[in-house]
Amino acid sequence: MSFEGSGVLVTGAGAGIGRATALHLASLGARVVVSDISDEGAKGTVEEILGAGGQASAVVADVADAASVDELIARSVEYLGGLDLAVNNAGIGHHPGDLHEMPIEVWDQVMGIDLRGTFLCLRAELKVMVEAGHGSIVNMASNAGLKNAPDMAAYTTAKHGVIGLTKNAALTYARRNIRVNAVCPGTIATPGMASFPAETQREWANLIPMGRLGTPEEVAQAVAYLLSDQAAFITGIGLLIDGGLMYA
Repeated sequence: MSFEGSGVLVTGAGAGIGRATALHLASLGARVVVSDISDEGAKGTVEEILGAGGQASAVVADVADAASVDELIARSVEYLGGLDLAVNNAGIGHHPGDLHEMPIEVWDQVMGIDLRGTFLCLRAELKVMVEAGHGSIVNMASNAGLKNAPDMAAYTTAKHGVIGLTKNAALTYARRNIRVNAVCPGTIATPGMASFPAETQREWANLIPMGRLGTPEEVAQAVAYLLSDQAAFITGIGLLIDGGLMYA
């Protein structure tokens, strides 16, 4: 698999799955725009890519803000000379709790970043790709978007929305040579996950039929496949990456 000559934007690429995805795509030859709300995180990912001999540029952006997203896409197109590929990874979760006790600001923040942010990025990316006549996009959903995550009302709702948005865009743009897919990770060993006690992590791992947490690199490899020409006849799917948890 090679992305030589391709330009890709990865949002939320300052850490975790986003960073792993940016690094993996760069290792396969892509020029990468690394975007994150954290300047330090974005620059850290770029430094890793450059240190490995790749090509990348950092852009700080807030995906929940339309003006910020428009600037992100403009700067991406300027650096890459177009936009062949995009990974809309930026997202957040929230602490578990009953819906009737959820603060409205938590709901608004999760929906703003996870769903509105995906919409804003997808909308802006598609404008460029429609004009170019080609493109491939992967949105970051979750296994929670295919079932229900108890006590995670905002996150579950947002990720169901991301999958719906992915399917809609896939059908709308299929005849314009643009593919849109999603990946649906389960419990992944991200830096955020590392903040939980080791015993809690072991308990979560024991719920997974494969007996372990997934890695950001495993998600990154799935993203790369869906972006690539190897998946040229695949659009509109939500690829489950959860070690069998969905069916346990």
